[in-house]
Amino acid sequence: MTKGGKLIEGIFKGATINTPSMLCVVDYIDALDWVDGIGGVDAAIEKSQANLAVLTNFVESRDWIQFLAKNPDQRSNTSVCLTLDATEEQVKALIKLLDEEQVAYDIGAYRDAPAGLRIWAGATVEAADIEALLPWLDWAYAEVTK
Repeated sequence: MTKGGKLIEGIFKGATINTPSMLCVVDYIDALDWVDGIGGVDAAIEKSQANLAVLTNFVESRDWIQFLAKNPDQRSNTSVCLTLDATEEQVKALIKLLDEEQVAYDIGAYRDAPAGLRIWAGATVEAADIEALLPWLDWAYAEVTK
């Protein structure tokens, strides 16, 4: 943020201090092309909503798992956060089990959130993949709470 001992004031006015990577630009264009290829923004939103519906059906059919956001209007349809009727140690053990079984990686809640799960359900995920995860959640929960 300094050059020659002086503050680079331009960075506070939107100037870049490094040349943006062209790989980042190409990656961004590729992502936009992908969204266009699945039908555009509306299709991407529909996929995320369908994925959230799969998780909602699962949560509503079990008494041991809940959405972190109690109000449905405040729930994300991409980064879905869930809490469990389990101790923090049991939740950590469940997450470890899923990792060891190579079922789910980085599924733990955010560091500052209550112990729980965070499941990516954005448009880049197929509903069938989320459906395949759900029996594993039942299994792992049963294993750590016996």
